[in-house]
Amino acid sequence: MIEKKSITTAVAPEVAVLVGIITEKQTERLSREYLDELAFLAETAGVITQKIFTQKLSSAHPKTYIGTGKILEVKAYVEEHGVDTVIFDDELSPSQLFNLEKQLERKVLDRTSLILDIFAMRARTAYAKTQVELAQYQYLLPRLKRMWTHLERQRGGIGMRGPGESQMETDRRIILDRISRLKEQLKKIDRQMISQRSNRSGLVRVALVGYTNVGKSTIMNLLSKSDVLAEHKLFATLDTTVRKVVFNNLPFLLSDTVGFIRKLPTQLVESFKSTLDEVREADILMHVVDISHSNFEEQMSVVQQTLVDIGASDKPVYLVFNKIDAYSFVEKDADDLTPRTDKNIPLEEYMNSWIAKKNAPCIFISAANKTNIDQLRSDIYRMVSEASEGKS
Repeated sequence: MIEKKSITTAVAPEVAVLVGIITEKQTERLSREYLDELAFLAETAGVITQKIFTQKLSSAHPKTYIGTGKILEVKAYVEEHGVDTVIFDDELSPSQLFNLEKQLERKVLDRTSLILDIFAMRARTAYAKTQVELAQYQYLLPRLKRMWTHLERQRGGIGMRGPGESQMETDRRIILDRISRLKEQLKKIDRQMISQRSNRSGLVRVALVGYTNVGKSTIMNLLSKSDVLAEHKLFATLDTTVRKVVFNNLPFLLSDTVGFIRKLPTQLVESFKSTLDEVREADILMHVVDISHSNFEEQMSVVQQTLVDIGASDKPVYLVFNKIDAYSFVEKDADDLTPRTDKNIPLEEYMNSWIAKKNAPCIFISAANKTNIDQLRSDIYRMVSEASEGKS
């Protein structure tokens, strides 16, 4: 009797190269920072980054984003190494996308389509899935010509989930109808959520906000003893989680919201409007910051600007600098005259400078190691207590 062997087929991960530009406004350091984040986005989407290309330009080329010479360099590399996907670090116009695919003869994605793809993977509830689908269709609409090209090639993978895979043959009218229906669907859910929020209006609301992957969900789990997904990936949380928390017989509502990011697609901001209502209607914002990140201050600026954009910049803010356990710096030699950077400033100096800012109450913690969590609870109790007195 011949023994049958089981055969398993594993799908090889998608491999891509990344492309970004260096300009006067986007320096080489910033460009590298953005491209590192793009690589993290790609990893979150299940893509392996094989190489990164950059080009110095006064501004992005209006037709092809990068110059002809750089296009030829990228094309030669992807052909030689069998790379099937090229990801650009900015949102490409429909004409840029079409021209690049035509010249590179490869699947071309931009930062927006990559983020949308991750949101499509992360969406769990019907509400989140509806929000993501609406954003995908709004992104797809002006790019129908490019999508029909994909239909002919029958390509799948990253960037082709959802409507990109199942609705490529639809025409503009059908997509517009679908967008209209999704908006109506969201309006119904919005009314339900407004009703739910009004029913709990008597309690003080505290909302966790911050850049993606700074540890908001871990803090949520510590404070509320809940089980919110917390992992080292971008956008681990899409659906807003609200928990009733009680500190010393003082109840309040704590919510964990979707993380912000640079160049957040406008389609997502619009479709996730109601999710962000939890932030707009909060009494206190806990702005969580990953102080171990090399550019945490710029991440803070992104969050602050997003709060302005959604009309929530007037809220009391409590800064929570997380991940002090992961903070590291390189001490300079006494005769080193090079400018100081965030890599060679001691944590204590950061702490003293921020604590000295009386208009910005803050704390330095490690949610992973539970460092200073008792002080965090004490501060929250005091702020919620003061806000409760203001409500009564």
